Amino acid sequence: MEMTRDPNDGRYKRLHVDVCIDGCSPRHGISELIKNLRPEWNPEDIQIKAFTEGITNQLMGCYVGSMSEDPVLLVRIYGQRTELFLDRDKEMEMFQVLHKHGCGPELYCSFTNGICYEFVRGVVLDDTLLRQPSVYRLIATEMGKIHSIKSGEIGKSSPVTPVLWSRLSQFLNLVQSSDVSKPQRSSAHVEAPNLKIIIKEMEELKSVLTHINSPVVLCHNDLLTKNVIYNQEEGIVKFIDYEYADFNYQAYDIGNHFNEFAGIDNVDSSLYPSFKLQFDWLTAYLESFKSCNDAHSAVTKEEVLQLYVQVCKFSLVAHLFWCLWALLQAKHSTIDFDFNRYAMARFNYYFEKKQEFFGMRLP
Repeated sequence: MEMTRDPNDGRYKRLHVDVCIDGCSPRHGISELIKNLRPEWNPEDIQIKAFTEGITNQLMGCYVGSMSEDPVLLVRIYGQRTELFLDRDKEMEMFQVLHKHGCGPELYCSFTNGICYEFVRGVVLDDTLLRQPSVYRLIATEMGKIHSIKSGEIGKSSPVTPVLWSRLSQFLNLVQSSDVSKPQRSSAHVEAPNLKIIIKEMEELKSVLTHINSPVVLCHNDLLTKNVIYNQEEGIVKFIDYEYADFNYQAYDIGNHFNEFAGIDNVDSSLYPSFKLQFDWLTAYLESFKSCNDAHSAVTKEEVLQLYVQVCKFSLVAHLFWCLWALLQAKHSTIDFDFNRYAMARFNYYFEKKQEFFGMRLP
């Protein structure tokens, strides 16, 4: 299904189906959706497989026949109140831009409370694959390719503004205005991060990071393991889920990805990638980024070390971003996940790394 640009506003047109899918009993809504997209499918033959990797939305694969051999449609039902902090039109535009550049799946349609898109074959990354040189170099190369997509191709004038600071402010305002009387689920009593401290740290980070010359590029902004699909047979990786994709600091996108080495269910900062792994990763990234931008000079050790320091510093602000995100999810999400515990883990992780990373000097 080809999406076209609207000449009047530069945005992509897309198919919208007026269907609302009930996450608790989705079959009827999915049948109505697929009737529009795949009318040749017999509703009685449609099989639905629930995926459990997400902690924001519900995700289901729909197919007739064999999931491993026949076409699969992915149906994503948006999480409760996520429209408060996510621009769904922007997300769908990013889907279409990245698909056009061969970097992502095809978006088939939107519906009242979600989207339907192409299933990317492969395996979701796990902690072991994430550390394999043959895999992480593919990730670095793919990120370099995405970071090279120019703003003019998305109807934006240059220079573009990084989304980081406005989004942090938005999350902070939403957390502060949330209903504090709402009970929050937690497996045990978990002390919540202090918002006054978060505000103070955000201001300090902004004063430091805005003076670091990190390019503003098109970023995924949420590259955790479950958002990377690895196809070993084809020797490729693809990124999925563009809820947070937008223009941002190059070093933020990479630093945020490195933070995700520590995991989600049990955040373990000792799993943060070693200097050796990062140096190799960043070398592969810069080779890709230079190649995609028609810069044919060899990557130097000094360039890698400069990016390494920038990435370390920007990784700090990613902790506060996801800390605020988790506090917001704790107020509204119906997903069974201990968001307060996660918020505190990221808060502690930030302070564990702050002194070391703040003390680094650019070569």
